[in-house]
Amino acid sequence: MRKVGVWIDQKEANIITLSRDTTYSKTIYSDVETRIRIEGEKKQFGRFGDQYMVDEKGKENRVKEYTQKYLHRVLKELDKAGEILLFGPAQTKFRLEKLISEIPQMAIKLKDIKTSENMTHNQKSAYVRDYYKNR
Repeated sequence: MRKVGVWIDQKEANIITLSRDTTYSKTIYSDVETRIRIEGEKKQFGRFGDQYMVDEKGKENRVKEYTQKYLHRVLKELDKAGEILLFGPAQTKFRLEKLISEIPQMAIKLKDIKTSENMTHNQKSAYVRDYYKNR
């Protein structure tokens, strides 16, 4: 049975797989950019003086779209997992949990969701090993 720990935030996801005596790791980077500047973009002044319009809604929609694509790439990697642990500092882990809970076969594999700080790669691997050792 493959035991998987996923450390995730908005920038990257580290998927740590424990299989018998070996530990495998894979990093998936997101394409989410919170400060997107489109070529030729400028302030659009209205006809009422110094007021200008900003495409905030469009930018927000692009960030949501890129986040969904990122989470679906992570979800694809979790297909072969036996047990899943989600942990990380950001709210992204809860968005991934929501996606997992919509798939009944994946929902039963999700064991726990923990909040943790930023960690080094070795700390993440040790966290996953310790979690599954104590279960």
